[in-house]
Amino acid sequence: MMREGWLGDKYIVLFEEQASSLEEAYGFFGFLPGFRLIGLHGWDDFLVEDSGGNLFTVDTVPLLKERIRSFIFEESLDRLISDDRLRGKIKWYVQPLVFSGNPALESNVDWITLAQHTQLVQWWNKKYRELASEA
Repeated sequence: MMREGWLGDKYIVLFEEQASSLEEAYGFFGFLPGFRLIGLHGWDDFLVEDSGGNLFTVDTVPLLKERIRSFIFEESLDRLISDDRLRGKIKWYVQPLVFSGNPALESNVDWITLAQHTQLVQWWNKKYRELASEA
């Protein structure tokens, strides 16, 4: 089971019991060894934890250790407000921002499932690494 909803102006998805299987589905350890996947923060970022229990956010694409940012929840997770309109949906930029995708274009936004998200995150991160290695 996962918990998800609004916490202030950010939509939070906590993977909870599914975290381990989602780490595998995302290929997470190949990108961020030593970190544990906790969930999604505002759809664009993963919420991760280090071995000391410290929280961080990191872009889903590109998923790079050097892009990790320290994070602290400003409100208690008990204040997470469920939103049935968004349950089970993830906002996705068809062309990710790092690849010059425009977040303001409605045609660049799609609502996808978690299974689709795992596939797209892996595909775009692989593409990012391929292009970076060619540069």
